[in-house]
Amino acid sequence: MRLAQTWADYITYNMEHSPFNMDALRGFMQGLVDGGPTRSGHRTPTVVAVLPLGGINEQVMWGNYWMVEQVLGSGVHGVLLAHARTPEVVRILVQSARYPHAPKTEGIGEGLRGSGGQGFAARIWGVSNQEYQRLADPWPLNPDGEILVGLKIEDRHALENAEKSVAVPGVGFAEWGPGDMSMSYNVQRAQMPQVLVDARARVFEATKKAGVAFLNSMNGDNIIAMIDDGPGPEAADRGRRHTNRQMPW
Repeated sequence: MRLAQTWADYITYNMEHSPFNMDALRGFMQGLVDGGPTRSGHRTPTVVAVLPLGGINEQVMWGNYWMVEQVLGSGVHGVLLAHARTPEVVRILVQSARYPHAPKTEGIGEGLRGSGGQGFAARIWGVSNQEYQRLADPWPLNPDGEILVGLKIEDRHALENAEKSVAVPGVGFAEWGPGDMSMSYNVQRAQMPQVLVDARARVFEATKKAGVAFLNSMNGDNIIAMIDDGPGPEAADRGRRHTNRQMPW
């Protein structure tokens, strides 16, 4: 409930390295409703859930696409896929996050979310079942959609397809995953070797070209300062001032 009043722009609910427990996730989302509204007047903060599967190939995605439906059915506002290695994988991810009646998009198959799972999510969002189904579509693919689909381009295999993957319709943001990227190249992240600098730059340029957001917590120039500073409301406020974002408080 306390997180309903968070200073952050959004909350990451990480299931990549934590149990895949839908009861716990639904309880968390209900707690945000109970502790709300937010300082900005919204029903809950935005919540993006990191999926417990890795997008290493199409077979894995088809075998686990149901997880996307389960997670979105908890009322979260977005999903983030680890190790998104190919655009084919990403297309399945986007398809899994859509309803069959969503506006048709070239290159993206018919949505896979089914009827019966929208009720809880609609209650978390504070809308009718019908309105939820209209809103629960990836943005910016659907300008009226309120679902965020994100990618972790976080190993050398995913990096090879970064430009094509982030350009798949329905992707809203991507990150370069410095921890996993350093493991993939067997280098020390703290030393920020050139291979990591280049990896970050490539993903960043790919997101710029695709017109989607780039998620990054720190870079080679400010890593020490950001570790010393740490995340918190003061850092968030400075970032908002720098980008001229006027908050409602």
